[in-house]
Parts: sequence; C-alpha cells; structure tokens
Amino acid sequence: MNLSVSFTTTLLCLILTFLKPAAAQQAAYTRQVIITTIYGDIVIGLYDLTPLHRDNFVRQVTAGWFDGSDFHRVISNFVVQGGGGRNGEEDPGYTIPAEVTPRLCHLRGAVGMARESDNVNPSRASSSSQFYIIHGKPVTDSTLNLQEKRLGYSYLPNQRSNYLLQGGQPRLDGLYTIFGEVISGMNVVDSIAARPTGAEDRPLEKIIINAKLINN
Repeated sequence: MNLSVSFTTTLLCLILTFLKPAAAQQAAYTRQVIITTIYGDIVIGLYDLTPLHRDNFVRQVTAGWFDGSDFHRVISNFVVQGGGGRNGEEDPGYTIPAEVTPRLCHLRGAVGMARESDNVNPSRASSSSQFYIIHGKPVTDSTLNLQEKRLGYSYLPNQRSNYLLQGGQPRLDGLYTIFGEVISGMNVVDSIAARPTGAEDRPLEKIIINAKLINN
C-alpha cells in the first residue's frame, strides 16, 4: 500500500468535505433571497414546506426590514444570527406559529427562526424577523443516537448521512422552525463566523446586511 498516496487521498477528501456547500434537505423551495454583506453574498432558498415562515420572510424582505441591519450574534461552530431592524428594533412585534417538522433538521447551512424560551413560549412560536444560519460543527453517530432518543423518532437516512458529512447542530432539532437553507455563500457564513466578538457574542465589527428577493 502506498502510504503517500493514501495520505494525499485522505487529505483531499477532508478538504473537499470542508469546502463542500451545505447539504440540501429534501424540501422544495420556489422563493429565493440574496443577503449582501461586505464579505460577499448569501443566497437562501425558502421552503414551501413552511409557508407561514416563507411568506413572512418574503414580506419582511420586500418591506426592507433587514436593509441596513446587521448580524448581531455570531458564534463559530454554532450560528450566525440577524434580523433586528435597522433602527435597533428587535422585531416587528408579532410571532409566527411554529412549523417544526421532522423532515427538516439543523444541518450546516440550515436557516431557522429564533424564538423566546419554552417557559414563556410553550407553543414555540417564532420571532417574526430574528433568523439564524447554522454554521455547525462535526456530528457523530453517537450524538445523533442521543438526539433520536430525545426526539422520539429516527433521522431519515439522508439526514443522518448529511449530518455526518457536513455537520450541524442536531440539539436544536424539534425545537425551532427551519424555513430555508443556504444554497450558495456558505464561505461567506464561514468568514462571518470567524470574526472576533465581544459581549453577548456581538461582532466587534458591525456586519451590515441588505436583502432582496431574487425571483419575485
């Protein structure tokens, strides 16, 4: 066995796995949004499986809610979060009924809505504007097995394989509504996730975002 060839092949596989864009979930999307930052563009597909969240996000983008706001919470290997108004408002003041489904999980690149904790929000209704993108970290079979026990159901074969290949945050599954995925620009998410942060995980450098619909 040629050890140098084996090592080179293994290294190449690891590099390709790291660079590969976020794994697609088995959910269709017909609306897309592009989020522009100083680090590049992030294109998000909005799932038809979660129509309340999809339509709300389209409405907020169309109204310009996100324009001039920023990614205000950045935690490497976890999430990049934005959604406050440009003038510092936390959200528009209403919630969206939860659309949590076992068909969607928190793979790297998944886009979900933040919410208040269960003790004040037992229905797990979502914020109307605070969204997050999963940056993610490596996931093992044992981690997924533990999450399956918590959830009371098994991951689909493609979900398990995508978690093992791409990583994510399975501990959030079943708790928050996922309504989209990054279809291009995860390298931009990686760049943002690498920025230094201060109190409350806020980036030391303000990362302004603007958003618009790609296909009206």
